[in-house]
Amino acid sequence: MEKPHKKLDVWKLSMDLACRIYRATEAFPRGEQYSLTDQVRRAAVSIPSNIAEGAARQTKREFANYLHIAQGSLSELDTLLELATHLEYLRPDRWNALDEQMVRIDKMLTGLIRRQKTNGRKE
Repeated sequence: MEKPHKKLDVWKLSMDLACRIYRATEAFPRGEQYSLTDQVRRAAVSIPSNIAEGAARQTKREFANYLHIAQGSLSELDTLLELATHLEYLRPDRWNALDEQMVRIDKMLTGLIRRQKTNGRKE
């Protein structure tokens, strides 16, 4: 199924991030399975999901709104991973690699939001 979101580099990168998050959280303590682990995974999955949902909308305003929601999920993920690092569930080197990818995704989302405001779909 060819959908518009599948052509977006930011969607592809955020899907990769979600996969990396799933692998990283496998090492979290078993006692965190239904709390921090679950919350981290849900925040990570929310990013590409909102990009996809927004890309399917009819107006650039709706698309931009979903991109803002994806950015909110990215900020939530950042906070949760910071906590996991402080709790020593996530090694600092792994945190740094994930952080670099999150910064890149955030910049891409910001650029895409700007483009939605200046051109593209009908209002």
